[in-house]
Amino acid sequence: MKSVPVGVSNHHIHLSKMDMVRLFGKENLEVFKEIRQPGQFAAKETVNLVGQGIIWNVRVVGPLRKETQVEIMRGDQKILGVKAPILVSGNLESSPGIIIQGPNGSVKIDTGVIIAKIHVHLSTDEAREFGLENGDKVDVYHNNKLIVRDVVVRSGDMHKSDFHIDKEEAKLFKLKNNDLIELR
Repeated sequence: MKSVPVGVSNHHIHLSKMDMVRLFGKENLEVFKEIRQPGQFAAKETVNLVGQGIIWNVRVVGPLRKETQVEIMRGDQKILGVKAPILVSGNLESSPGIIIQGPNGSVKIDTGVIIAKIHVHLSTDEAREFGLENGDKVDVYHNNKLIVRDVVVRSGDMHKSDFHIDKEEAKLFKLKNNDLIELR
């Protein structure tokens, strides 16, 4: 049985170039540290998310994207006063908006706040080894115990094996970064 490492994420934001300029007065992010997915990184830049309450110092993840997207956790909904849908990253349909504060100004987005649906990243070659394709669904096991069903596979040349969950989900499943899970 082949395994995949766990990658735990916190709430974070992906910015469009236009919003980057409005929030920071510049066009490019500075790399703080590389993350597991090829070409992606945690940026030095952070923003504040403003709703009913404020979530301070939310990390920007690069590179810049076509659309701004805010990925929060379930517990963040109460702080912000929003009801975010659970969606595959990049799908912002029917998602609420929010105010984003940066050091150079604020941006109000009308849509883009989601809870990222649990998913598995695999490179094209890794997916082939598992007998899977982009969009397939798998069940995830840890220590031979089923922890979650129907997890979406995100596969392509810019992916690397990673069971992507947020901090709240990691706590629920009793997992931490680099624990190994099995796909069935």
